[in-house]
Amino acid sequence: MSTIGIVEPHDVALDIPEGGWRLEKGGTLSAVTVRYEQVGTAAPDGSNVLFVCHALTGDAHVIGWRPGENPEKDRPSGWWEGMIGPLSGIDTDRFCVICANILGGCSGTTGPSSINPATGKPYGSAFPEITVGDIVDVHRGLLRKLGFRKIAAVVGGSFGGMQALDWAIRYPEEMDRVALIATAATLNTQALAFDIVGRQAIIQDPNWHQGDYYDGPKPNAGLANARRLAHITYLSQYSMDRKFGRDKREEWLNQGQEFHTRARRDFRTYFQIESYLEYQGQKFVKRFDANSYLHITRALDAYDPEETYGSLEAALRQVQAKILLVSLSGDWLFTRSQARRIVQAAVAQRRDISYCHLHAPAGHDAFLTHIDELKTVMRAFLTSTPIEDPSTINRDEASAFAAFTRHIDQGARVLDIGCGDGTLLKVVAQRQHAYCVGLERNLPKVVEALHSGVNIIMADIETDLPYIPDGVFDTAIISHTIQVLNRPEVVMTQLLRVASSALIAFPNFGYLGMRCSLFFRGKMPKAKAFPYEWYDTPNIHNCTLADFYAFCRKFDLDAKLLYCHSASLTGKFLILLGMRNLGADHVILRLTHHKKDANHGNR
Repeated sequence: MSTIGIVEPHDVALDIPEGGWRLEKGGTLSAVTVRYEQVGTAAPDGSNVLFVCHALTGDAHVIGWRPGENPEKDRPSGWWEGMIGPLSGIDTDRFCVICANILGGCSGTTGPSSINPATGKPYGSAFPEITVGDIVDVHRGLLRKLGFRKIAAVVGGSFGGMQALDWAIRYPEEMDRVALIATAATLNTQALAFDIVGRQAIIQDPNWHQGDYYDGPKPNAGLANARRLAHITYLSQYSMDRKFGRDKREEWLNQGQEFHTRARRDFRTYFQIESYLEYQGQKFVKRFDANSYLHITRALDAYDPEETYGSLEAALRQVQAKILLVSLSGDWLFTRSQARRIVQAAVAQRRDISYCHLHAPAGHDAFLTHIDELKTVMRAFLTSTPIEDPSTINRDEASAFAAFTRHIDQGARVLDIGCGDGTLLKVVAQRQHAYCVGLERNLPKVVEALHSGVNIIMADIETDLPYIPDGVFDTAIISHTIQVLNRPEVVMTQLLRVASSALIAFPNFGYLGMRCSLFFRGKMPKAKAFPYEWYDTPNIHNCTLADFYAFCRKFDLDAKLLYCHSASLTGKFLILLGMRNLGADHVILRLTHHKKDANHGNR
């Protein structure tokens, strides 16, 4: 239950320059009013202000109760309840949260249903074409009016994510962080098709009258059908099957013959899903305007930073803020492949980006309704601290990390495969001033890395590494991970595709303590590096240093031993004698492609 209470809306008239508020498509507006809501007290310099960009048909009421609602009886009506609040994903004890209805909307901000000052009637067909850029410029105009030129963060989900992305690209100096939730840089063809059909449903309604319908019946049937169609895209098949399946409407089963004859004539069905879609359509027409839907969806469809800048890489090159990108497993409106495309482009341009793909089988709307994991991810990102030299590393870790860092150049681009909580990356980033990105599939570890300020990509190493662009890193690190891989030879090949060299660390199964344990006890050994029972170990490909050299010869790789470690005096003595496979309990090697000799082929 929300603890925010009643949140009052505020209307602000923006300062209009001479000649009117100019829009990207050439139109102008002589007046622009913005309705916004604010929770919390803003710092004078805006350093704690977080702006939320709402989705396609949302409004400024992001949390709490509206005036006239009763907190004692009514559920809070904010559209992102649970995400925003004290100690929540967006912590209102830390941030002043502002959300505004978008330009072209119908919830207080200037849109087609607003009064045109030139005529004293609603704009209707006279409302000019708008773009995502125009929407963002109005958001910025509001913040200027409130006295803020730079803020802590911009957050947006779905269409709001596109607004946040555009803001970060075109005005990179105006925020420290940007969070893009269940969104993409552009709509895919299937999503475009749904929008096209939805708009056709409206404009073919006999009450549309080219947008000038405010003095008579509204095109509610067309708008309701557009909403029903769109709502299908917000849910996954799993979610629809679970909620409705092929269940029948009980109220229909008790009706008389005349009712059923009429229903058959109108081609109605008995299914619960039809009742649900009818309800969504009828509810929508009570709060939304058909012209707003037409203008906003066209702006959504047209948004394409790749077209504007020549490539997505060129667009993201402008961004200075730290980026969080989140995709959802059940979302087929904004897909994982679209999210990966943003990650690829950002990494190629050395942007600070983190990415999480969350389990959310309910579909696109899960970013509003199933937010437990998302809330944790958001809080970690928004409260992360600048990377500093970790002070709690034990002596063994410090020795191993030093072995890594001294073989990484200053300012290098570093990818850490299976980075865990990102401690090694923090050391490398701080000491070598490197551009660092980690890959990790365990969500709790991803959250830890996010909170510590590390760039982290939630990914399965063996299936997702191929999506990293060629040659964008100087060094790839895989530390104590190779033994858990199903296909280490495939991963090694991928490492040297994305980076010119790789640093490989692994526990050496051939060291003396392991051999003695197996010889004398006759059981699979357990040690600090191998603390598992044989039946529950993640280490499915234990190897020795000698095994790894043989592996490299077979796959035409060069391996150079950089570091040997032993916790025992005996092991250290054996290493000094050159018996590294016997003395080292873990090792670090540099891996490169085997060089070709121009005259004699392979060396």
